[in-house]
Parts: sequence; C-alpha cells; structure tokens
Amino acid sequence: MNKTIIIGGGAAGCFSAIFSARNGSETVIIEPNGRLGKKLSITGKGRCNITNACDKETFLKNIPRNSSFLYSAISRFGADDCMEFIESLGVPLKIERGNRVFPVSDKASDIVDALIREAKRLEVKITRDRAVKIDCSQNDKRVIGVKTEKGFIAGDKVILATGGLSYPATGSTGDGYKLAKELGHTVTELLPSLVPLETVSDCLPMAGLNVRNALFTLFDNEKNKKIFSEQGEFTFESYGIGGPLTLSASSRMESVTKGRYTVFIDFKPALDEKKLDLRIQREITAAPSKTLSDITRTLLPEKLVPALIKEAGLREDKKAGEITSKERKALISALKCFKLQIKASRPIKEAIITDGGVSVKEINPSDMQSKLVKGLYFAGEIIDVSGFTGGFNLQIAYSTAKAAAMADEY
Repeated sequence: MNKTIIIGGGAAGCFSAIFSARNGSETVIIEPNGRLGKKLSITGKGRCNITNACDKETFLKNIPRNSSFLYSAISRFGADDCMEFIESLGVPLKIERGNRVFPVSDKASDIVDALIREAKRLEVKITRDRAVKIDCSQNDKRVIGVKTEKGFIAGDKVILATGGLSYPATGSTGDGYKLAKELGHTVTELLPSLVPLETVSDCLPMAGLNVRNALFTLFDNEKNKKIFSEQGEFTFESYGIGGPLTLSASSRMESVTKGRYTVFIDFKPALDEKKLDLRIQREITAAPSKTLSDITRTLLPEKLVPALIKEAGLREDKKAGEITSKERKALISALKCFKLQIKASRPIKEAIITDGGVSVKEINPSDMQSKLVKGLYFAGEIIDVSGFTGGFNLQIAYSTAKAAAMADEY
C-alpha cells in the first residue's frame, strides 16, 4: 500500500497533498469544511501574503520560535521555490514593501483556486469528514489508518496539518493537538501570536481610527528594554489596538501581564521636537483666539485630539494665544511619545497564528516524521514553530508540508 492521508485542508494540507500526489502516492485529504484553504482565502486582508522574498538566513532571523528546526526544510523549499511553484500554477506574483509577496490580482482566492485545481488534476480525493483517531499497529506503533466520524480510511502515512487554535471558524479547532497527544506527543503551551492587544487606557472614543505613518515602539518594563520599533500603520479598537504594527509587536511579547508592556506612539516621526514646536507656534500665531483643541486638530485626526490633550495634562478649551512654552512642550511630548499600557492579549481565536504546538524535539527536522510513531508526519502551524508577520508563517507551512510529503525522497 502507498496511501497518504492528510488531516486538514489548509495551506499545509493543500501543499502536502499536491506534493504527495506528484510523488506517486494515492492521496486523500480529510477536511470538515466544505472548501479547502478557508483560512488561506482570508489572509492578508483577502490579498494573501503568500511568502516573503528573502534569503534563507533572513528568513530564519524572522522565526523567533525554534528557527533552527526549520533549517533543512527551508533549504529544500524556500521562498524562491514557493514563488516558482505558485506561478507554475498560473498565478503571477508581485513583491511589495518588506519583501511581502502577493498575487498580482490581489485576490487570495486565485491562490486557493489554483491549489484546488492542481489537487483535482492529480486526483487527490477530498472527503468532507472529521478525523477522530489515528490508528496504529500494536506491535511496532506504525500508522495503519484514520478513524473518522463517518468510518475508517486505511493508509500507511498520515500527515497532520490541522493548523492551530486561531480563527476557529475556518476549521482551526485544535483537533490535531488532541490526536497528537493521544499518540504520546507533547504539546507545548498554546498562546495567541500576531494578535490585537487590550490596553489599560480607554480607547473606545478612538475606535475604528486607522493611524498611518506612526512610529510604534514596544517596551518591556520587566526587562527594561525596547523589544520592537517600526514605522507604519495601526488601528485603535474599542478594547485597545490592532492593525499591522500591533500584530508585529505582539509576536515579540512573552507572557502578557498587566503592566509588563508599554507601547509608545510617535504620531509625527518625520518632525523632530524643534520642527514640531515651530509648526505649533505658527498655528498659534495665525489663530491665537482658537482653542488648543482646534490647534491640535491641524496635527491629528479629530477622534484622537481629546486623548492626546489629556495625555499632555492640558485643557481642550484653553485659548491658543495663552498656551505657555511649558504647555507646548507637554503637547509635543504627547505627540512624540503617546503612552499605552498593555493589559492583555485578545483571545487566541482572534490571533492570526497559534504560538506553541507539537514539540519539535519529537519530530525529525529533515522530513517532519514523528520520532514516536512510524508513518506519522506533521506540517504547518500544528508544529511548535512560529514567525513574524510578513508571509513567514505561510512559508513555514509550505516548507514543512513538502518535507513531509516528499519524505521518501529525502
């Protein structure tokens, strides 16, 4: 028998299936959703940041968790290989800021459709079912098949590609962790990563405000050091903050406890304090009878003005012509160093990825095979490996998927 059963039809599952079938194995995907690639279709705000066009060394530097485990898999199937593969399926790609790779069409559905077409061309069988147990032989603990809600599927190779706990509506419900544990595998602590953050400060008045071109700095008060600083975009939410910069910063955080982390926002990174002071003075000179609130609106979106003036310890209704140099300095300080104390991460179901998973100590890094069960392999987010935002986590899925699918060749 040469039959591969893939549990999970996400990015890792689709890639596993295609490479498994190309390698001559009869292949079946067990996926409870009606459609493959459900989570992939919503990545990158529906545009699908397919990978990151960087070299291997740069890639591994962007994997803060167990990067060395990926060395072999990334060496065999890296970003260039992924891009060549996707374009061979008829989807042209483009590279944007930060080496992020997207389909030229900006449609994630083009990627998903191409993967489904290729799987069908290779006669991969897709069964709408849910795996409940991986069966093994009694004498040598070797995979013999998978029990599902609808019956039993025999096979001599199983690839667990069920994803994590994030976005459960897309099918990432944690089933794979349970199946792995039942076979003796260790699952490390599961935490949200690339996730919005809750703040101590009340952000409800600013909810929905998208701030662009801000310098966003995350400070670890416990370690007394800056752990992330980048210019870009973030969003105020009713509970705190979200958006690209917030997600990137969250992946640098360890256990999130109230008071441990502070975010500092520079709303005017292009202006130093002296230039900003001169600009404010010009606004005051031009309209001395206006209020501080009016003056601040020339610098920031209206929703943000009350919070910023409060941060500066000033009154919104104070006349511009009465503002002292000390008060200008306080306003500038708030503009250049607006503080947000972090209270908690949002729930794991709102995270883009799950931090933690099946221990890499129990997986062979060259082919993703379990060290405990013969014929059992892992691919994608279920493994205890995670990266920063920018296409790195999807590339982890592809690289580990191909390693698992082509294990016999390696």
